Formats: sequence, C-alpha cells, structure tokens
Amino acid sequence: MGCNDSLIAGGLADSKNFYVTTSDKPNRRQVDKAKRLAEELSAPYLDKRRSILANRESHHDFYYVVERNRVLIRRQSDIFFFHPSSAKMRMRNWNHGQNEYLLDAFQLSGGERILDLTLGLGSDAILMGGFLREGQVIGLESSLHIYTIVRYGLQDYVDPADWINESMKRITPIHADYKTYLRTTPDKSFDLVYCDPMFDHPVMRSSGLNPIRPFANHEGVSEEDIEEMRRVSRGRVVFKTLIRDRLLGQIPVNRVYGSKSSGILYGVIL
Repeated sequence: MGCNDSLIAGGLADSKNFYVTTSDKPNRRQVDKAKRLAEELSAPYLDKRRSILANRESHHDFYYVVERNRVLIRRQSDIFFFHPSSAKMRMRNWNHGQNEYLLDAFQLSGGERILDLTLGLGSDAILMGGFLREGQVIGLESSLHIYTIVRYGLQDYVDPADWINESMKRITPIHADYKTYLRTTPDKSFDLVYCDPMFDHPVMRSSGLNPIRPFANHEGVSEEDIEEMRRVSRGRVVFKTLIRDRLLGQIPVNRVYGSKSSGILYGVIL
C-alpha cells in the first residue's frame, strides 16, 4: 500500500465524489449490500462493468468496493480496509511480558464505559475492549469514510482469535465530531475519555496507516476541548501523542507513560 504527498494532502474526509461497486462476479448478497451502502452514503451504485469505465475516465476521487467478506475503499494504488492487526500484535506482545503503555495509562478494572474521541481504524479501542469484561467503548469518528469502513469492519470481520471477536462486540462506533459530541454530553457520563488526534509529525513508514491519512480530520485540540473532556469523565482523561509532537507541552497532564524507543507517549489527566 503506497502513499505519496498528493494523497496525504488529498483532504477527502468529506468528499462526495465517489461511487459504490462490487468485486468481480458478485453474489446477490454483495449486490444488495452495495446498493444499501450507496443509498446510505447518497452515492451512485455502479455495477462492475460501469465501474471499470468510470475508472478509465478518472472522474472520481475514490470508490467503495463491497467484497464477499469486507468493504474497502480504493484510490489509485491505495486500498483502505479494516483489520485489527495492530491490536493483535500489541496483545501478543503484552502476553509475552512486554509493556503496553496504553494499558498502564488506562488502569482498567474491566467494567469501564470509555469514550474514544478519535476512533480511527479502531486498534486502540479493540485493545481496550480485550480488557473489558462488562464495559463498553463508544468510538467517535468524524470522517464519514473512515467511520463507514470501520463500522462495516466491526460487523463483518471474523478473527481466529476469540478475544478480538468479543472485543469488537463491545465497541459502538458513532459518526460524530468529538468537539460537538462533548458539548452535548452530560457531566461524568464516562469512566474514561481517550483522545488520539492525528500527529503533528506522522510516522510515514507506518504503511498500515498511510491510506487513512487523506480521509482523516486533522483539526487540533483546544483548551476548551480539554475542559469538556474533563467534565464528561468520572475518572481520567488520556492523550496519545509522539515524543516529538507539541501536544503534551500544551496540556497540564499529571502523569506520562511511554518510552523513547516507541516514540509514543500517553499523557494522563487525573
């Protein structure tokens, strides 16, 4: 999966210049699902033959493909799809005795109701869900297209690891901008609030995240946002950032977890 500067700067979070199609030789279920998706997104549905013609004309920014077991987005040579690979790797490392600083920052007991303000591909939410026996993760995603891919992924994906499948059942994705959502949420509605904004200096070698970048919301966190996070949380507020980014220098955190080797920090407001 490649990525170039024009793709990163694409700004496709709210693009309406796309269509929905299926993979080759679709079954009836795929066609029906693709038509429902097109209706949900107020986008045209094109059968495979018409889709090929549309690609040749290059009049669209990207297109959705409904395959037999997943929904994905194609744009030029890039493919954007749901897969919990990062969460699986981190859980495996944790089971082998390696530190997982996100878990250190959260201090989960298993029954928390968590608000994930920036769901993205859902890897952090899936890892959280693996430690929630009775809890729940509400995941907000402001980008319609990221939300759509992840919502269908949480519904359709089946993993050989049972903990992944159980964790995904505990995640409720919501298409919403967290700035608006916070301001309409009652005080102390959640046990924990988590914020993972797009980094100032993204790790471009992280090829698994590259296709998501043009669809993401890059708006920064304000002081008022932080106060709203503290208001709706009964417990802690956790921020994720890179060591070389500016975020933690702008937020009065009580504790920081992380390592220089990973380059990732979790700041906690108690």
